[in-house]
Amino acid sequence: MKYAIEIKNLKKNYPDFSLKVDELKIPSGAVIGLIGENGAGKTTLIKSILNIIKKDDGKIKIFDKDLEEQELNIKEDIGVVLDNTFFPESLNSRNIDSIMQDIYKNWDSKLFYKYLKDFGIKDNQILKTMSKGMRKKVEIATALSHHPKLLILDEATSGLDPIVRNEVLDLFLNFIKDDEHTIILSTHITSDLEHIADYIIFIDKGTIVLENTRDEIIDNYGILKCDIDEFDRIDTNDIVSFRKSKYSYEILINDKDKCRKKYKDFVIDKITIEDLMLLMIKGGK
Repeated sequence: MKYAIEIKNLKKNYPDFSLKVDELKIPSGAVIGLIGENGAGKTTLIKSILNIIKKDDGKIKIFDKDLEEQELNIKEDIGVVLDNTFFPESLNSRNIDSIMQDIYKNWDSKLFYKYLKDFGIKDNQILKTMSKGMRKKVEIATALSHHPKLLILDEATSGLDPIVRNEVLDLFLNFIKDDEHTIILSTHITSDLEHIADYIIFIDKGTIVLENTRDEIIDNYGILKCDIDEFDRIDTNDIVSFRKSKYSYEILINDKDKCRKKYKDFVIDKITIEDLMLLMIKGGK
């Protein structure tokens, strides 16, 4: 299997937070959903991959090249959309086109303006007059218009209405049709990941607590529901985590088929990525 990114023994320490990734391999030709609550370490991981922040230890390879040794060459192949706008607000789309021509050898002005037209953005409109959603569209168009192999997106669909968000997700799916292309999408809109993600990476408190394919998560995990007085009937080995309410329990399980045979009297519901995240972060064990 070819890998777009390989991480080994990554560490980044702050006074009140530490990111620690022992090993992570991100396959080429896939959409990777990065999930976790605010402050979990998603953005720190992304900025470490991009060398925006300096890691304290570890190795990061992108396209089998060490990032620090090949930074300029590698960044030619990476498209980035971060949570906060990175363009000065005084610029318009024509200014951005001119700047990008000097930065990227593969910059495609024709493609850039096609994206803007599809997004309904005028060439001469200044960024500071745009809504957050419109600025995000400009950033996405910019990220795609130098023909990158890797897209790294931090909350790229936030601020977009549902219709435009679906259009953007379709754009990402079209991008990923090429097996050489890879997307890392960090988002709080977990329903987006259920539509397009191939893999899910779940970060909590600076460490990766779950790494699996979306299909295996949806197929294998579930929520077993029982009354308060029935909880003791559940084998602790079957419990990943649980949430207790006044009258009942919701129990996260990771083998639906086994539990359906084992606990025939109980309801076992399908799980969403949001359910998984909430139960693993907020649930007991």
